[in-house]
Amino acid sequence: MNFQTYNNLFNGILQADKPSAPYDNADYFHYVELNHKRQERWLKKGEILPELETKIKAIDNTQNWVLITEPWCGDASHIVPFVVKLVELNAKINLEIQLRDSDSEIDKYLTNKGKSIPILVVRDEQNKDLFHWGPRPTEAQNIHLYNLTSDKTVDEKKVELQKWYNSDKGISLQKELLTQF
Repeated sequence: MNFQTYNNLFNGILQADKPSAPYDNADYFHYVELNHKRQERWLKKGEILPELETKIKAIDNTQNWVLITEPWCGDASHIVPFVVKLVELNAKINLEIQLRDSDSEIDKYLTNKGKSIPILVVRDEQNKDLFHWGPRPTEAQNIHLYNLTSDKTVDEKKVELQKWYNSDKGISLQKELLTQF
């Protein structure tokens, strides 16, 4: 699907009288509400680093980018908008969004044997993988890994990661992507 279809999926979940699974679960539905607001905020306010913008605009061969995600994914709400902004900089980049839980390629891009998302796969015009990135910037991943063994509550862990994303403003993601191009 393209980004517009993905965004429409959010709206469909949020406007449904009886959302389908897993969004019929109040927690998942709440995640979608939060994630949609976060995604919209970054689409409006997120800024692309000038040096990454230059590199993206300089891509002169077709590239096919695959972004594996889900509307319930908190990390994705901070990453998808920046990927979309990058794609918009160069008409030679095609973006396909795959839902992790619906016939995606996630099994090829496991993180520590898990289906962590989002995952960005960048391919050349013959669909050969150039690189893949994800599921979150290194510093956020370190926070996540530390929190797996900490005695913080689930809510405290979520808040800590969200605060990190808010203060980082997409910079770490962009710097990591910059090293790939």
